[in-house]
This record gives sequence, structure tokens and C-alpha cells, in this order.
Amino acid sequence: MTQRTRQGTVALAVVLLTAAAGCAGGARTPGAPSAPRDGGGPSAVGGAASARTGFTVVASGDVLPHASIIRQAAADANGRGYDFRPMLSGVKSVVSGADLAICHMETVYGQEGGPYTGYPAFKSPPEVATALKETGYDSCSTASNHSLDDGAAGLRRTLDALDKAGVRHAGSARTAEEAARPTLLKAGDATVAQLAYTYDTNGYPLPEGQPWAVNLIDEQKIIADARAARNAGADVVVVSIHWGTEWQTAPDNRQLTLGRSLTASRTGDRPDIDLILGTHAHVPQAYEKVNGTWVVYGMGDQIAGDMINHGGAFDPRGNQGTLGRFTFTPPTAPGARWEVTRAEFLPQWFDTGRGRVVDLNAAIKRGEPLTAVRDTIRDVVLERGAARDGLVMGE
Repeated sequence: MTQRTRQGTVALAVVLLTAAAGCAGGARTPGAPSAPRDGGGPSAVGGAASARTGFTVVASGDVLPHASIIRQAAADANGRGYDFRPMLSGVKSVVSGADLAICHMETVYGQEGGPYTGYPAFKSPPEVATALKETGYDSCSTASNHSLDDGAAGLRRTLDALDKAGVRHAGSARTAEEAARPTLLKAGDATVAQLAYTYDTNGYPLPEGQPWAVNLIDEQKIIADARAARNAGADVVVVSIHWGTEWQTAPDNRQLTLGRSLTASRTGDRPDIDLILGTHAHVPQAYEKVNGTWVVYGMGDQIAGDMINHGGAFDPRGNQGTLGRFTFTPPTAPGARWEVTRAEFLPQWFDTGRGRVVDLNAAIKRGEPLTAVRDTIRDVVLERGAARDGLVMGE
């Protein structure tokens, strides 16, 4: 990802933009995964829908703590470390109200006490994990182009901190055994698998002898992993993908092609993948139902500093995003899929002045003049015809 801080010279921007891809933003002053949170293994397939409980899943975009975000968390902690909970408080009711909530932790964590850094090689305070948990997130994708910003040590620290906070994770691993296990989560009466992949690691090679450390996008591997997750007991398979072209609201050809291929993959009469959640582009992208499966091409950033685009200009779209909310209903016949019976998007915005995630619909109801921002996001989300397939703007 190729942004820099809002402050700085044009010459510096040229240097940064020609460096290995990274995420930049504003500069305002080992153990096995735990069992699914509700315990239990896969639920039986089939039976009347009324005999089983459906669920809602909420998903959000990139958590990207630039230097300005780290400073804000320090200020919110009043001299006692870093507190990211206030930043996320505006969406806590939506996130915690879901049966399953999935985030995208784009950066790795530094050592306890620091030092912590923003762009171009991120090392975030591990207190981010605590805030994610207290906001209501159950699991995060951790495969991104920044997964190896601090090598294998940074990756390990990140997963250790998420484990300590009680947040599950998918997309990177500390051991081959961990990499081979799908992340299984309980939601309603369903067992949900989360898989995660990234297009690249900014040129950083995978650690020597650890080809499994970060999942890279490979169509056949994704399909094989989805089928393995089914065999491990998953009723629903969710795939998180870090992909796309930065600053482009329209999905690129690779997104469209891979989205079609993955949603077309079936075992018998049942799709191998039930939902695709995209991150990376820094701007909201469209939702689309492809081959009967919902694809979110890009949810935008959830937390990020003032974002500077490839042209070297501040771009407010870099602080816009969505939460996706999907309601899954149990199958009505043996071997059938869990169907999405309600698909929603909730527009959100990160206010860099206050350092807070804003639920735009709630803010507009309070009288804040943010209707234009909300409508801009809505238009992008719906530009590929998702409304015709039932996508609505949620509250």
C-alpha cells in the first residue's frame, strides 16, 4: 500500500511512493488456537430451519494504526500505555450485537513497551488486540502485505497478543501445524470457518523454512482449504482476502476473475465458499452477489490516519468504509447450504480530528452534517447492482 503522512515534502512523497509498497497515513499532532468460543463441534446438516438457529456475521475493514493513531491511543490512555477502545466505541453496539464479528488486523505488533512505528514498516501496540476484543470482535484476518514488516518475530508477537486477548485469527501462523488447521468459530448452531489470504508481503520473503507463515493468494489452495474446512466440520466458509488496487473504488480484473472462480467452485451441489470479504484498497468498494454468493470487494479502512493517495494529495476516501452484516439461515434439506437471507452494509467513517470511528447513520440521526459522506459510500457499494439482489443499508 502506498500512502504517506499528510505532512512532509513532495520529494519525500516521491521517495516513498517508489519504495516497496506499504500503507501510509496521517501524522496528526505459540500455542494452538482455542476451541470455538461457544464450544462444540459441527452441527448436524439438514432438518427443518425452525429446529436450528441462524446467525449474523459482521465484518469490517483494515485496522491500520499509523503514527497519528498511536499518539491518539496514548492520549486516550492518559499516560497509562495505549487505549484503542475509545476509537472503536462508535461501532461497538453493531459489532457486539452480531453472533460473529470479524475484523482485519493489517499490521503486526511491537514488543511490550515499544518502540512502535507507523508507515512504512508498522509495529503497533499490542493493546490494539484488547480493544478489538472489548469492541466485540471474535476473529481477525492477519494476512496482509504488512504481515512480515517485522519478520517472523513480529508475526509471532501479533498472534500471541491476539490469543492473550481472546481474539481468534486466520491467515498467518507460527507453526506448520497451526497453518494446517482452519479457524473454526461457533455462531448460532453453525460452525463457521474463517480463511484468509493476501496478494503479497511487500517484497519481504517468507521466513526461511516457514513457507506456511503467511497465506498468499492461490486460487487452487483457497479452494482446497475451503474443502478441508468443510471436512473439518464447517457449515459455513468465510474467506477474507487482502486484494485489489489501492484508491480504486471499482474492483480490478483480478478481483473480478478470482471472485467468479471462487464462488463457482462447488462440491456436489454445494458451493465451497459462502462469503468473501475483501480488504486493502483503502477506499470502499462494491458489494456483489456472484454465482449466488456475496462478495465484498473492499470494506475500506476502519482505523487509519489522514490518508495520502498516489498523487500525493490528502484523500478523504481513505477514512471511509463499511461494515458488512449478513444473516445466515439454516438449511432446509440435508446437504443444502446455509443461505444468506439478509445482506446489509453500514457506512462508517474515521474522524481523524477526534480519533474516532463514526457510525454514519447514527451520527446523521444526531444531526451531524455527514449525509454527503454516507451517500458517497452508498453509491460505491451499490454500483454493481447489489440492491437488485437485496443488499440494503442497515442501521
